[in-house]
Amino acid sequence: MTKQAEIHLYTASTMNGWKPLIFLHEAEVDYEMTYIDFSKKEQKSDWYRSLNPNGRIPTIVDRGNDDFVVFESGAILWYLAEKYQKFLPEGEKARSQALQWLMFQMSGIGPMMGQAMYFQRIAEPQGHCDEFAIKRYGSESRRLLEVLDQQLEGKSYILGNEFTIVDMATYPWARAYYWAKVSVDGLNNLQGWFNRIDARPATQRALELPKPFPAFFGKGDVAAAEAANSARFQSDIKP
Repeated sequence: MTKQAEIHLYTASTMNGWKPLIFLHEAEVDYEMTYIDFSKKEQKSDWYRSLNPNGRIPTIVDRGNDDFVVFESGAILWYLAEKYQKFLPEGEKARSQALQWLMFQMSGIGPMMGQAMYFQRIAEPQGHCDEFAIKRYGSESRRLLEVLDQQLEGKSYILGNEFTIVDMATYPWARAYYWAKVSVDGLNNLQGWFNRIDARPATQRALELPKPFPAFFGKGDVAAAEAANSARFQSDIKP
């Protein structure tokens, strides 16, 4: 009889949705996955909101801990790191630094690049071009990537020489600079960091799940992917 996996992950192919997948693959943790189909608005369904009242992905249920539910991607990474004692530095100060840079991604890089993506890849193809918003979010995204580039000076990874959940949280967003139309020219530390994580097989396997979306990273038929992605949000665009 096959043992049931402790972690049940509900996710989709987005930058936030990949974060727990990266951890689970890097840590070699068995898990069960349910794909949340945005086209069917499954994230807004009553059954899903009973797990995550915010109606967003990802969410995990830890069957090994009385079906404890965790939502918000950064909180999920922290929970998994503590549960499995992996990819989180030791010591009070080092943990604080990890939390600071995790929050930097959650409050800065993710939201700003997400808005840059929204206005250029979703709203604009539908005829809603807001030049002020595009400039504001694009410029702020670039500034945040410059901060990250500075932090990476002399380091292999964000916190030093060890790959941690901070890298897992930040990489999918920063690596999707192409989709946000943000230049990384001159950010050599950042590009070296991309190369190192691009070469991690477990992380790259995670990015293929639940469905690959290579256009985020400037690969494949970007125009077709943009049109399909924008169409999914048709009802969310207000004139």
